Amino acid sequence: MRRFGTPLKALVAVAAVALVVAGCSSKGGAQNNNASGKSYTIAMVTHEAPGDTFWDKIRNGAQQAAKDHGITLKYSNDPDAGKQATLIQNAIDSKVDGIATTLPTPDAIGPAAQKAVKAGIPVVAFNAGKDDYQKYGIGMYFGSDETLAGQTVGKKITQDTPGRTMCVIQEQGQVQLESRCQGVKQGNPDTQVLYVNGRDLPSVQQTIGAKLQQDPSIKNVVALGADIALAAQKSKADSGSKASIATFDLNADVAKQIQSGGIAFSVDQQPYVQGYLAVTSLWLNLTNGNDIGGGGPVLTGPSIVDKNNIAKIVPYTENNTR
Repeated sequence: MRRFGTPLKALVAVAAVALVVAGCSSKGGAQNNNASGKSYTIAMVTHEAPGDTFWDKIRNGAQQAAKDHGITLKYSNDPDAGKQATLIQNAIDSKVDGIATTLPTPDAIGPAAQKAVKAGIPVVAFNAGKDDYQKYGIGMYFGSDETLAGQTVGKKITQDTPGRTMCVIQEQGQVQLESRCQGVKQGNPDTQVLYVNGRDLPSVQQTIGAKLQQDPSIKNVVALGADIALAAQKSKADSGSKASIATFDLNADVAKQIQSGGIAFSVDQQPYVQGYLAVTSLWLNLTNGNDIGGGGPVLTGPSIVDKNNIAKIVPYTENNTR
């Protein structure tokens, strides 16, 4: 079992500083909030795919941090690893002051991030690539321990609804998604993986539905994203399956389904926090010389959301911050 002491202390420390700074900047609007008065530009580069609403929360957190700290934020994305690497190179060429990036396919994207580090640009990783970011000289990582998150799901399923489980991966080969399903299987050995095309939700629904019809013994469907979970719900209804649905990540619709019992629970990695702290850590490094590599990965999850705590979380999902 992974211990949380150091990462959680780091998260608390960074968050506390961020809140103090945010409180100061909110009194007078966006400010530079640094002794030199220099304005900084930070690039955020992700593997967001078209139509994936998960990334709205990442951007909301990053944009709030940029507003709080007087930063110019340049956001870009591409689900193709080679093109994402090119976006990082573009950020280097435009001489940004800092880069925050995801590493869903580290071998393809990491070398581009390493070029930024060698060019003297501070870089942090977030959301994907926890086990690989340090190979490329990246100073800090903000995100969930995806293997641990998967184990948490698998163990909860074993306790609540034991039996055959289908873990649905919407982007084959992305390290964070593969780690989630590996973790689920470690927690619940009777788990199989189903690959779907997450960029085509009707196809996702059909593929899951066909599998549920083919194998009525499936007791659980684990989705790795909110949109996939909602598609799985439709598949369940169409196939007449009695399977329980669990998911990673939240949106307003999933939160309502957890309240009503349509979805058993979610494991939240708190993407708003990832976006906010990624930008804030770079700002602290640029304006105060803080060492962004001193604390190792800062874990933002896993955080279980179920019927016991969903009521207090719903309002934040409606704001698109949870």
